[in-house]
Amino acid sequence: MEEVLNETLRILHNELGKAVYESAVMMGISFVLSSILGIILGFALYLTQSPAFFKNRLLNAIAADIVNVIRSVPFIILVVFSLPFTFYLVGSKIGPVAASVPMTIWATVFLARLIEGALKEVDFGVIEAALATGAGSALIIRKVLLVEAAPAIARGITVSFISLIGASAMAGMVGGGGIGNLAVQYGYYRYETGVMIFTIALLVIIVQFSQFVGDLVARKLSH
Repeated sequence: MEEVLNETLRILHNELGKAVYESAVMMGISFVLSSILGIILGFALYLTQSPAFFKNRLLNAIAADIVNVIRSVPFIILVVFSLPFTFYLVGSKIGPVAASVPMTIWATVFLARLIEGALKEVDFGVIEAALATGAGSALIIRKVLLVEAAPAIARGITVSFISLIGASAMAGMVGGGGIGNLAVQYGYYRYETGVMIFTIALLVIIVQFSQFVGDLVARKLSH
C-alpha cells in the first residue's frame, strides 16, 4: 500500500504541474473566445427573429442551422473532423492550443443557444414599454435586454465553462494534453488508480468552485 501511494505521489509530482498548465491553456483560450463569440451569436439569433429589432428570417435560419449542425456532432468527432482547420489556424494538430480550436467551436454554439434562451426570458412587455418611449434598438439592447437577461446570461456562461472542463478532458485523449490525458495515460493505461481518483477529485473541486462563483455572480446581477 505504501509503495502504491509513493508511486502515485511521484507521478503527480512529476506530471501534475504540466497537466494543469495544459488544461489552463485549453480552458483559457476556448473560454474567452467562445464567450465572446457565443454572446454575439446568441444575440444575433435572438435579434434576427424578434419583430422588435432586426427580424430577418433568412439570416436567422442560416445561423440557426449552423448552430444545430455543429451541436449535433459529438465533441470527440468534432475534434477529429476539425483537425485540418486546426492545423491551418495554429500550425499543429496536437497540444493545448490546437485542442482549444474545436473546444471554442463547440462551446460557441452551445453558449449561443443558452444566450438566446436567456434573452427570450425577458418579458416582451418591458421591451414594448421601452419602444413606446421612443428608445432606439441599440439603447434597448444595452439598457433593457442586457440588464434584464444578465443573471441568466451569467448562469449560461457558467454552464458553458463547466462543459468546457469536460471537453478539455476529452480533448486530452486525442493529443490535447492536460488533466484528462494524465488520467488516461496513468490512471487507465498504467492502472494507477490513485492518479485516476486524484484527477477525478480535482475536476469535481474545479466544477464545484466554478458553479459557486457563477451562482454568486448571477445573484449579484439579479435585481
